[in-house]
Amino acid sequence: MHDTVHIIGAGLAGCEAAYQIAKKGKKVKLYEMKPLKYSPAHKSKNFAELVCSNSLKSNMLTNACGLLKEEMRVLDSLIIKAADLYKVPAGSALAVDRDEFSNYITYRIKENKNIEIVYGEVTEFDENEPTIIATGPLTSDGLITFLNTLNIEKISFYDAAAPIIEKDSIDMDIVYYGARYDKGDPDYINCPMNEEQYNAFYNELINAKTAPLREFETVNVFEGCMPIEIMAKRGPKTLLFGPLRPVGLIDKRTGERAYAVVQLRQDDLPGSLYNIVGFQTNLTFSEQKRVFTMIPGLENAEFVRYGVMHRNTYINGPKILNADFSMKEKPNIYFAGQITGVEGYVESAASGLLAGINITRRLDGKKPIELSNKTMLGALASYVGTFAGRDYQPMNANFGILYPLDIHIKDKKQRYELLAKRSLDEIMKLNEKENV
Repeated sequence: MHDTVHIIGAGLAGCEAAYQIAKKGKKVKLYEMKPLKYSPAHKSKNFAELVCSNSLKSNMLTNACGLLKEEMRVLDSLIIKAADLYKVPAGSALAVDRDEFSNYITYRIKENKNIEIVYGEVTEFDENEPTIIATGPLTSDGLITFLNTLNIEKISFYDAAAPIIEKDSIDMDIVYYGARYDKGDPDYINCPMNEEQYNAFYNELINAKTAPLREFETVNVFEGCMPIEIMAKRGPKTLLFGPLRPVGLIDKRTGERAYAVVQLRQDDLPGSLYNIVGFQTNLTFSEQKRVFTMIPGLENAEFVRYGVMHRNTYINGPKILNADFSMKEKPNIYFAGQITGVEGYVESAASGLLAGINITRRLDGKKPIELSNKTMLGALASYVGTFAGRDYQPMNANFGILYPLDIHIKDKKQRYELLAKRSLDEIMKLNEKENV
């Protein structure tokens, strides 16, 4: 087998895979179509661009994504290293300055002498060469057409991003800082609503004009990133159990809890930009301005980015992939990132990490590393490669996919702590044994 690995796509998964391969002394050709061509959602010329939120979710080990990040730290993840270096205040979550984060990853990839960058859209490749397809859920139509010739079944759904506003335009006399249940530092800006304000906002939201979606007659929306206007139409109180949930958010100025609370999370290191948490949307830009400035404290909000909605595509992983992310019928070809059916920034990078490690081992004539579903990374890979359900859907890291403990623990926090310890013990033993 050739010693050069071809990686298509320099997003989170592609960059993570390239880093893992190159650090073992292998040559990598990393193909990226930006800045010559952009997808509908990408704007930056840098690698590893964060399109939607700037949050990589919780950093706590009792959270599934927090555990996955810690497993990746043990395995020397470039993506998590960058996130730790350029984190911004976000309570118990790991959120980043998205520009500094991608700047760092781009620099680390470009400075690596084992990685050659090739700019331009890839519309075909040699299936006999070791290749990782990490083109994400916004894979170009040209490459999708080629994948169709390989009989790769694909599925599509719609995803959305939330707007970002300038902090200086927020009325700080109305809002207050705080974290739900005082978990972590009080880094979120909270916009309180009374019942009358909420009802007025709700009515305008569900009747606001949305941007047209021409690609499908029936819109298949991913539940984990649902546009707020679609969520709201499920019922008047749906948002009160979702992104506007006031539980655990007490205004220390009054000692009271509002009827509804909209949270804002810092989006850059200087703290000049904030995104509206959970407000992924497909409203037209003018309607976003009109409706979202009804939120108390945001009456004069200046938007630096409006929310957008875009199509995401992923393959039917269990029919196509092994648990090491290689193809069952064409073992030289690996997939990584959200195109595999993992959902989320961290999960995407994690699949790139595992694909990079395993394709390197293949080049060296070794078997793929064996991660059991007692680890979060192993359980996620197992879901992609062996899911036996009728309807394969994108999957976030969650404790439900881990192999259960041998004993029943009623207390959820204690149970998650034991699951996390078991997982990290296995990852650290594997790392010592295989020098991953």
